[in-house]
Amino acid sequence: MSATLDGARVANLLGNAPVIEAQGRSFPVTTKYLAERLGVGSSTVSETVRRLSAQGLLEHARYGAITLTDDGRDLAVAIVRRHRLIETYLVERLGYSWDEVHDEAEVLEHAVSDRMISAMDHALGFPTRDPHGDPIPSPAGVLASSSARTLADLAPGAHGVISRISDADPDMLRYFAHVGLGLDHRVEIIERREYAGVISIEWDAPVPFATPDGAAVRHVVDLGLPAARAVWVDEIDACGPINAADESGQAS
Repeated sequence: MSATLDGARVANLLGNAPVIEAQGRSFPVTTKYLAERLGVGSSTVSETVRRLSAQGLLEHARYGAITLTDDGRDLAVAIVRRHRLIETYLVERLGYSWDEVHDEAEVLEHAVSDRMISAMDHALGFPTRDPHGDPIPSPAGVLASSSARTLADLAPGAHGVISRISDADPDMLRYFAHVGLGLDHRVEIIERREYAGVISIEWDAPVPFATPDGAAVRHVVDLGLPAARAVWVDEIDACGPINAADESGQAS
């Protein structure tokens, strides 16, 4: 693995830090974390971090967390914007599935020109999120904030709309696609079985999962905690439970 590629990949991973900060969550990054994510030795990461620090992109206290400088954050957000626009283009225009695009985008984000990124953005209609629901930074580097919470953080009876699904595990994305769970689905926590590490959820699936009379099909599935931590929901308490009755006594 070349030093240049290492630096690009480190910058890509660090690019998630300002995104997560914008969503109100902390994200300490250490050399150990980077080594595990990159699949390389700690010494390789340390050398790359030293180089990026010398370029004024990172700050790293010995044995401490790695943080982005202002210049580093600007670069990281720009990389995140490229990555997520490319992922969106691959899905929307080239027919990729959402579990296939991450690795492709990691290669292309460092190869395409700014002009091509702008053209992709225009062709897609200036999207604000990628296929997994992650926010796409604006050309000026502005990131949308979010108060979303994971399914694993919610108690029975809580409900909301799925706004983001982690792309960290392609197998998990394929499973979610198989059961029909995706962005913008309205979901409710039915039961938590802490002793088994299982959360039961129910959701209304929109078209194409509707019945012939147009009613949404209700799905129930048990998720393990790793899967529940990968699904983020917005609008908690902003809509009634899936099984709430309307004034006529019929299910809504």
